[in-house]
Amino acid sequence: MSNAERAFRFAIERLNAQNYFNGTTLVPDARHVANNDIFNATKTVCRQLSKGVAAIFGPASQESATAVGSVCRTMEIPFVETRWEHEPRDSLKTSINLHPSNKHISMVIKDIVFYYHWTTITIVYEEDAALTRLQEVLHASAEPMKIKVTVYRIPSRPDMRDLLKEIKTSGARHIIIDCRSETLYPLLEQIMEMQMLRSYYHYLFTSMDVALLNMSRYNGDGVNITAVHLHDRESAQFHRVAVEWRARFRGTDAHPMDKGLTTEASLVIDAVNVMAQALTMGIGRNMTLQRLSCFDKRPHSPSVWDYGLSFFNYLKSVNLKNGLTGDVNFSAFGERENPTIFISELTDTNGLEQRGFWNTSRQLYMKPRDETIITDPSSFINRTLIVTTIREQPYVMFRETKDGVPVTGNARYYGYCIDMLQKISERLHFNYQIVEVEDDNYGSKLESGRWNGMVGELIERKADLAVAPLTITYSREQVMDFSKPYMHLGITILYRSPEPQNPGVFSFLNPLSFDVWLYVVLAFFLVSITLFLLARFSPYEWYNSHPCNPEYDEVENQFNLTNCLWFSFGGLMQQGSEVNPRAFSTRVLSGFWWFFSLILVSSYTANLAAFLTVERMVSPISSADDLSKQTEIEYGTRSGGSTETFFSRSKIPTYQTMYEFMSARPHVFSKTYDAGIERVLNSKNYAFLLESTTAEYRISQHCNNLTLIGGLLNSRGYGIGTPLGSALRDEVTKAILSLQEDDTLLKLKQKWWKTSNCQSSLNQKEDANELGVKNIGGIFLVLITGLLAGVMAAVAEFVWKSRQNATLDSKSLCGEMMAELRFACRCNKRRNSKPVIEHKYIPTTPYPAPGMNGQAIQMAETVA
Repeated sequence: MSNAERAFRFAIERLNAQNYFNGTTLVPDARHVANNDIFNATKTVCRQLSKGVAAIFGPASQESATAVGSVCRTMEIPFVETRWEHEPRDSLKTSINLHPSNKHISMVIKDIVFYYHWTTITIVYEEDAALTRLQEVLHASAEPMKIKVTVYRIPSRPDMRDLLKEIKTSGARHIIIDCRSETLYPLLEQIMEMQMLRSYYHYLFTSMDVALLNMSRYNGDGVNITAVHLHDRESAQFHRVAVEWRARFRGTDAHPMDKGLTTEASLVIDAVNVMAQALTMGIGRNMTLQRLSCFDKRPHSPSVWDYGLSFFNYLKSVNLKNGLTGDVNFSAFGERENPTIFISELTDTNGLEQRGFWNTSRQLYMKPRDETIITDPSSFINRTLIVTTIREQPYVMFRETKDGVPVTGNARYYGYCIDMLQKISERLHFNYQIVEVEDDNYGSKLESGRWNGMVGELIERKADLAVAPLTITYSREQVMDFSKPYMHLGITILYRSPEPQNPGVFSFLNPLSFDVWLYVVLAFFLVSITLFLLARFSPYEWYNSHPCNPEYDEVENQFNLTNCLWFSFGGLMQQGSEVNPRAFSTRVLSGFWWFFSLILVSSYTANLAAFLTVERMVSPISSADDLSKQTEIEYGTRSGGSTETFFSRSKIPTYQTMYEFMSARPHVFSKTYDAGIERVLNSKNYAFLLESTTAEYRISQHCNNLTLIGGLLNSRGYGIGTPLGSALRDEVTKAILSLQEDDTLLKLKQKWWKTSNCQSSLNQKEDANELGVKNIGGIFLVLITGLLAGVMAAVAEFVWKSRQNATLDSKSLCGEMMAELRFACRCNKRRNSKPVIEHKYIPTTPYPAPGMNGQAIQMAETVA
């Protein structure tokens, strides 16, 4: 006996037991027809019509129902259906259908998807007709919301694990499953076997019989399951009928979907009750049954039931309250109007709990969720989480024994990340099991679109956490979730430390660059020549070399070219000389030259001390630009890591050039950091690009054999990975922030990065750099200022003295200046002396001096 037949007989027996018709008894007549056997279905319904029936309750298969409906329409016999129709009804049908229409089911599924804000959906269906139930969701992928939909079909074979594995590998999180009730149990069992009943997944089952299963069996890992159904699980009427049903069919050994109060059984019971109400209206009109024949062509043989259309109208006008599937009423076409579809969610304690409903008038209504259940970390308290990791010093390291005793389990691993994981687990109260990644990769996207490494294991839900030096990148963030960074770093260049440079014979020249030495020599000659010209140009630098003989007719100038060179050299060496300037202009120039010499010598002396105390190390490269501009030194990075991804996607010309160089030489890539660092140690012509924190640790382990070149090429961070949408992400982030605030992470880094005796390598002094023009160029500007000041002072002296002489000689200023200029440029053979020019003073009104007989006194002035 099928479940539909049980429900049919059960409902009629209840009505007869209640004496619903006041003495009139309903007689059930059930016949079985094979699915999709049209001929057998037609013969069977004709046999039933020949006995005289009030209504036909149709089969579940579409083809058989179509054949039966055609006969009933011809004979004007009401046809009651409880099956799902994927095609719209027409006005010619003389049937009613209690099952919600395809339009209503499709709308409720779409509204649920919108309620949960799903943007990426995976649809798993069993029959082609199921896609019409999902048409609103499929249309939503083309709407502005742009929902991404992936569709899979359940195979006909019982083993569905290959399909589930493919779905798991794809990283699907939101899954809509449309299948027959018979497929639900084996499908859920295989989903559980594939470890896909976890908190990362959210399933929406469109089958309305999910509630018949013991769903508490599947809630152990916090999986999210939403189901739609027609039963009002909070209705007293439903529970009363369900108790009677279980009492009646307790002894059967059939599958829960066969003996349980399924949606099909509930719809049949409601259909019988609808017919009962219509019969009460028909009996009041003395409705009688007729025997009809499908094949009798005699003239007086009845071909239709006289009360058929009237009874059909009674059926359509029925308004059944509090049915097992809610209130039941019909449209003019016999289609169920305004059905109520209930929504339940899986809980950790009570299995499926009804949380809302949907109907055409109110649309979707969901009870407010208890937020404490969502945000409370107790959802994973005392759970054992799978943690994927990768061996990388000093983050995760492996040991087989501890203090001579073999170790197993998590105790085999130690390092910075292991200590941090332990601190986080203590704060969040969860247990964990550490499992190394299978392919020894961090995670990169393959050509097939899949991800390998730890990222792939998170996507496939093989792990709950990824605790390792896993770099946070944009591409990874699209397929997984990261916590806040627990460590900040950048890409740097690791290179073999250059050998100390042997001091040369002329190493004393190293404190100053070649340019500076060249400019000092030029400054020396420039100052000497300028001093020579100023001394000859200034009248105050000419003096009487015989001061005891005022009438001596020659004056001398001590600043010849040789003396100027000697004076400048003595000032530069801070020793002075016997030659001293007399004029203001030459003194100004000398002062600036002495200041220049003071600063230059002080800078040289200070840097010379640094060169004597710091061992010189000369490296052929000093930055990423140097690497990109040469080909002698090869360089590479770890293959499949975030560093390679950074160079491959960079838009900076230097980094693009570097990636072109590396991609053209595949041998420069290393599978592990150990291999790359070992290559740096064993080769003088190879540089390795890696994260700065890892480089610092390796330098501390190899003392002075490794060094960092240049600064950081970028800025990034390490984070703890979780599957996309995992509730663990926020809790782990809070734990990391707490560990940062109380300096726990800082102490852990000091613990693992300062275990070596070679800490000087991490913070070693840089080589003393030679001073260039950029360092001491200012003193040359000061010297140039002194030169200009001296020249201006000499010009002022020249003009002033020329004016005085012009006044004495009663000459014009220009004429006197030309005379003095010719006088300064014309020298005797010795070139440092010249004859005295006499300037005569003639009074405008001469008067005789006493005792001179009226003769004017001629006064001579010797210009010193």
